[in-house]
Parts: sequence; C-alpha cells; structure tokens
Amino acid sequence: MPRTIFITLPVAGVAASTAFYEAIGFVRNPQFSNAQGACLVWSDSITVMVAAKDFYATLSRKPIADTQATSAAVFALGFDSRAEVDAIAEAAVAAGGREAHGPEDEGFMYSRAFWDLDGHGFGPFWMDPAAAANGPPATAEAA
Repeated sequence: MPRTIFITLPVAGVAASTAFYEAIGFVRNPQFSNAQGACLVWSDSITVMVAAKDFYATLSRKPIADTQATSAAVFALGFDSRAEVDAIAEAAVAAGGREAHGPEDEGFMYSRAFWDLDGHGFGPFWMDPAAAANGPPATAEAA
C-alpha cells in the first residue's frame, strides 16, 4: 500500500464544510461519509476528513483547538502552476473561506493562503522546478 495521509479536521458543520471543500476541488467519497463526518479526497494519497466536533472529541482526549482564534496547523498544497494557486485561493474565498494572505512571489515559489470555514489554514503554492533545483535563495545571517 502506498503511503497516504488522512487529515481529520473538527468542524462546526459537516454539510457546510463538505460544500466548501467540494467547491475548492476535493471530491466527497460517500462510502466513508455520514452525518458525523465526510471523507474528502484531494489525491490518491491525501484525504481530508471533516468531523463534527462532538464526534471529533471521541478521537482525541485533548481539547479541540479554537482555530478561529489560534493556529493549529497550516496545510501546504502543491500545484503545477501559479494559475492553479490563484484558482483555489479565489474559490476558497468565494465558498466562504477567508484569505490569510494574498499572492507572495519569492522568485522560486509563488503562494497564497486561506482559512476554511472553521479557521483551518491552507497554503497553496507553486514552485518553479528550475529555481527549486538550486534550493531557496541565500539569505543573510542575522547579526
């Protein structure tokens, strides 16, 4: 079996979160979705599960983070072009998400960022393959 990742996110509303993720390109897998959670496929190896907070609480003994007020994680999503980065960021805002930062062009990498309906952070990016081969540009050391 190939290595895969399943990210489970606590959400206030499963139906609303499902609609948001479908609007930005995820595909709902009905076989593993119900009123308590939805399975949303990003690729053959990456799946996001949105889970109602009461159900999510059964998965972890830790308190659920308030991601509207604090950052718990940022999930970087790699794309094949700058246009795809712009498209998902714009789709996220159109679907009710919030822009975390507009376009940032580092020369070798282009990125944007958004928060979903519950404040979970995503950072779509495109990396120039030729520039990335050399690694990030050198930065001056702090004094």
